Amino acid sequence: MILHRSATTMLPLYKLSSSPPKLFSQFRYSYSVLSNSSYSFRISLLWLSHPRPFGTVTTAAYRKEGGDTFFTEESVSWTSLGVSDKVSQALYNAGLGQPSLVQAASIPSILSGKDVVVAAETGSGKTHSFLVPLIDKLCNEQNDSANIASSDQGVSQPRKISLVLCPNVTLSEQVVRMADGLCDENGKPLLSVVSLCGRQGWPVNEPDIIVSTPAALLNNIDPKNFRRTDFIRSVKYVVFDEADMLLSGGYQNKVIRLIHMLRFDEKLLSRSNEQNLPESETSSHFSTEDEDNLQDEDLSEEEGDAVENDDLDEELEAGHVKNTDWRRVRKIYKPSKQYIFVAATLPVNGKRTAGAVLKKMFPEANWVSGNYLHCHNPRLKQRWIEVTFDTQVDELIKAVKHGFESRSVSGQCRTMVFANTVEAVESVAKILMRGGIECYHYHKDCSLEDRAKTLADFQEKGGILVCTDAAARGIDIPNVSHVIQADFATSAVDFIHRVGRTARAGQYGLVTSMYTESNRDLVAAVRQAGELSQPVETAFSRKRSFRNKLKKRALQRITDSRADEECVVA
Repeated sequence: MILHRSATTMLPLYKLSSSPPKLFSQFRYSYSVLSNSSYSFRISLLWLSHPRPFGTVTTAAYRKEGGDTFFTEESVSWTSLGVSDKVSQALYNAGLGQPSLVQAASIPSILSGKDVVVAAETGSGKTHSFLVPLIDKLCNEQNDSANIASSDQGVSQPRKISLVLCPNVTLSEQVVRMADGLCDENGKPLLSVVSLCGRQGWPVNEPDIIVSTPAALLNNIDPKNFRRTDFIRSVKYVVFDEADMLLSGGYQNKVIRLIHMLRFDEKLLSRSNEQNLPESETSSHFSTEDEDNLQDEDLSEEEGDAVENDDLDEELEAGHVKNTDWRRVRKIYKPSKQYIFVAATLPVNGKRTAGAVLKKMFPEANWVSGNYLHCHNPRLKQRWIEVTFDTQVDELIKAVKHGFESRSVSGQCRTMVFANTVEAVESVAKILMRGGIECYHYHKDCSLEDRAKTLADFQEKGGILVCTDAAARGIDIPNVSHVIQADFATSAVDFIHRVGRTARAGQYGLVTSMYTESNRDLVAAVRQAGELSQPVETAFSRKRSFRNKLKKRALQRITDSRADEECVVA
């Protein structure tokens, strides 16, 4: 089931453990170094109120009860969703004959022109959920502009482009490849799509879609750069892929700053339309003072301190509103850009989390949610193995060999082994190599070129990929049959993204999770959530007594372990 709603509270995400026991991180590149020393263990949980139910409009027409959990009914086609024949044919040519449930729910909303938040489980087809309608819109607008320009009346319309923001270069290039995969009957991509990342400079030719990281984009539209005004004015569609990551941590300030720039341009346009001024008399340039204001703006007051409408009208008529008064421009204005946010997890535990920011900044957005958002995928089989420092190596090798029996539909074996640190990844890789098992390794310390080659080889040849959570988000590697957690995930978000690397696009998959005694209560809660078909994070109570109980159990186990060690020494 896919649900539509207006912006209300999204499901919260709970932190499983702030300092989990490091399993393979202890090896330090050699499996012969096994440590039995005790360690301190602290559990920290974030507790939130229970989520409100989703809205009232469902997409029951897309799937019969008990039917496929990924694809729509056969009666639902791309054209029935509002996609043009040209783009529909390109989708069929690319092997995408049937929309997924999430795509069927998202595409009509995006085509309607409203701001949209797509929060759906990993592997549900979210990238094409926004690419297809945006490509369709841009193709139709190009046709309309060409018709107007060729007629005796009117002139060609201003150029419109789409901006897609991704958290890293790998995801940016993946989006470009998927967009380039939609071609016309001559095999030429429907639109010009470029990646603006790393060392790549500003595109010489005008593209239809620019895919970039926030930092790379800001570097290329410097405040003093002449291209900034034209670019901001041309952008009509903005996509935030992996929105929960972009709206938190180190990305947040840059992304909020970009949103302010784009929305300020909308306010200037709205003001010029009200005053019947030509667009050329408005400007989206910012002064140094504007930049400081944008940088220091508090998220909770993003639209606060706006003047009353009557007062603003008087100031507009008197011509007293300046660029530095951008905060005082009325809240209500005619939007000229469409904003789309896409995520597989969307936390709201606090005013500055992704969900909370979106609710405040885009209160009228349509929300589309997958039925298995934050939940266990029914196509996913899970194995749970409790290990100790003495047994973890043997269990790891057994799990990897078990994966060879779980080959994908392509006949190849693709297994992803997750560890929590770079050191742990290198340790696991050495363990497997010494056990006669060839493997790739992937983490932040690998160069971009090495990471790209590793993913390409893994996708082409199959095998074992040992990685950190750098490979857990957004990377679409088809036919991964087995995911192994050599180190148990440190949070519910990481857990969901890791297990989401398999059982994608309607296929089946296997996850083997290795955990220690100190993880036992957390793992039990996650398993119970799966058995009850509940979101992973709802497995944890808000009550402080429950948190204290988990802490007490963990500390008691540590105390008992120390006592046993003292007895052995004595």
